[in-house]
Amino acid sequence: MGKISPISSKYIISASIDIEGIVDRPDVIGAIFGQTEGLLGADLELRELQRSGRIGRIEVNVDTRSGKSQGLIVVPSSLDKAETSIVGAALEVIQRIGPCNAKIRVTNIEDVRISKRTFVIERAKELLKKMVDQTLPDSQEIADEVAQSVRVMEITEYGRDRLPAGPAIDESDEIIIVEGRADVLNLLKNGFKNAIAMNGTSCPPIILELSRKKDTIVFVDGDRGGNLIIKELIASGEIDFVTKAPDGKEVEELTKKEIHKALRSKITIEQAKMEMASNDTSESIRRPMIKRPMLPNKPSVQSHAPPSRPTAVPVPQSQKPLPRPTSASKSDLSVEEKKKFGSMLEGLIGTRGAFLLDHSLNVLGKVPFSELASTLRSLNSGVYAVIFDGTADNVISDVAAQAGVKYIVAMQSRVNDSRVTILTPSTI
Repeated sequence: MGKISPISSKYIISASIDIEGIVDRPDVIGAIFGQTEGLLGADLELRELQRSGRIGRIEVNVDTRSGKSQGLIVVPSSLDKAETSIVGAALEVIQRIGPCNAKIRVTNIEDVRISKRTFVIERAKELLKKMVDQTLPDSQEIADEVAQSVRVMEITEYGRDRLPAGPAIDESDEIIIVEGRADVLNLLKNGFKNAIAMNGTSCPPIILELSRKKDTIVFVDGDRGGNLIIKELIASGEIDFVTKAPDGKEVEELTKKEIHKALRSKITIEQAKMEMASNDTSESIRRPMIKRPMLPNKPSVQSHAPPSRPTAVPVPQSQKPLPRPTSASKSDLSVEEKKKFGSMLEGLIGTRGAFLLDHSLNVLGKVPFSELASTLRSLNSGVYAVIFDGTADNVISDVAAQAGVKYIVAMQSRVNDSRVTILTPSTI
């Protein structure tokens, strides 16, 4: 018996069937062919239509419940609209299947071509959108993208410490020392191939070696961590120039214009040392190498005037001995502090980093958790709170207490007794 493929059919007849008894699928199909035989004439005889492929395989699904049967009849058709409608109507004349009364009702005649047309339209929309999204950019965009990808691929690992560096470190007479790999990538993207990263606040031996051979520019972030690196390199290396990103910005996020501006604004190491020496410890960390305005000279006194008695020079507030920190209550936290501490701690999850905040809750710097203790020892004062992705222990607590820190905010705490208030997510 011939079949018609559902793909080649033009119409689908769907009919429901209700039977007052229990019957099987062959009983329903037999009733359809038997009770419509001779009803529509030779041209619309179902057996002949199916044999010639103009009517497809009749599908019957019957479900029996509580002694009654219900189901669905599906008839594919490649006849025209009128002939398909006649065949559908012929199904409804069947009133008995086997020994049971039955009722068949055509619920729908679907034009398969409409469904296909809808699919074609929707798929065409998707293809058009994809084509528009993937439209080739202009030549300048292509050139920029290719140049940027090549520069990123040019990053190398330099020396025994495998420090991230640009490809022109050896052949260049001048190198730029930055903090991390992301800084090197940003400089490469903007055309600077002579940058090398320290990968931390401590100075690797290869950086010291290069500083003795080449002209060096230290280019650090505009935060307190950058100041620490400047101090470290001034103390241990032979640095020639120093420059910083704008306050609150990192080298990795600077634009090409900002990079050029920062490098043009570099100052000599001698000037940096003078600025460091002219400020007290905490001030020099916050605002290193800021040119102070010259004070006007005092008017000279007449020669017969008696010499003035020397007056006592007041001790700067930052040089006065700090009181021994005492344990603060968690209830002393303000709403702003709770919100700030909680959001910053959540943002550190998985980074193993640490934030250092001043009394105004400004970020003084961000360092790896492994370097937090050494950083606090070098700062000694000026830090109000420390927030880090890690577990607070007695070592961190003691170092923070010595540095005058009021709050330690950590993921967990193993501190037995502390002069610093320890906060965790459950206590903020």
